[in-house]
Amino acid sequence: MALQWIATRPGDLDVLVLEERDVAPPGEGEVTIEVRAAGMNPADAKHVARGKSEDFPRPVGYEVAGVVSAVGPATTIASGPVSVGDEVLAFRVVGGWASELTVPARDVFAKPEALSFDEAANLLLAGSTAAEMLHVTGVSEGDTVLVHGASGAVGVSLLQQAALVGASVIGTAGPHSFDTVARFRGTPVAYGPGLEDRVRELAPDGVVAALDCVGTDEAVDVSLALVADRDRVVTIAAAERARTEGFRAIAGAMPKSAAFRDAVRPELVRLAAEGRLVVPVARTFALPDAVEATRFLMEGHPGGKLALRP
Repeated sequence: MALQWIATRPGDLDVLVLEERDVAPPGEGEVTIEVRAAGMNPADAKHVARGKSEDFPRPVGYEVAGVVSAVGPATTIASGPVSVGDEVLAFRVVGGWASELTVPARDVFAKPEALSFDEAANLLLAGSTAAEMLHVTGVSEGDTVLVHGASGAVGVSLLQQAALVGASVIGTAGPHSFDTVARFRGTPVAYGPGLEDRVRELAPDGVVAALDCVGTDEAVDVSLALVADRDRVVTIAAAERARTEGFRAIAGAMPKSAAFRDAVRPELVRLAAEGRLVVPVARTFALPDAVEATRFLMEGHPGGKLALRP
């Protein structure tokens, strides 16, 4: 028997229930993972709140790290051969807020030794989202770009991945988070009234792309004022404005986004293994405290990633 968080219906945190469930034995192309850490993302709660009734009840959580406890016949994982006892990470899975679960082996990778279980469980959702934002806006060496929400999980991954391709980033944040932006080689700028002017002062030659991780009207308005080419403005949080105003919106549920994010996973794991992509973890919670942890996450500014530990 395993513990697993289930959303019984669409709604707020009161629809989440921790249940005991049997873990299905792995078939061909599957492995069972004893979870050591489950990643936490705003998407976990948002997809529960906005889901369709016919999709419930549904288990919660998209990424985990742990130890392989069983392997299906004739099965290898995405990174190669696998054995019971191997340390792994997995994304994208269904029901990661659990003590053990069986998942498709194609979504499982050997865990880099450089990462703790807490870090590994939080690598790929934010990392693949950031990678896609850079990809669709064509960010390359020598570019100066604007990132809204640069101190958040996706923002921190954007800072690192942009630096790896040789781009410079101006990143919006609150003053309390300036050190985080600077740590990852970004130039911090305070959001709030006058943001457009402050960015123009920092980038007198302009910014070639704007990447929005927050979805505020300010972020969208400033992006459109600074970047003439709307193909080089992308959001993960203001889809309606993107639809009406003709700039890009991406999401993991979109087929093109899903395909890109699946394809980029091995590269992100490699970068993490080489120590070139790190995952700041702010706090961990016991698995039964997932509701408290989610409330803390959704209040904003956790200062890094959160992990649930069974």
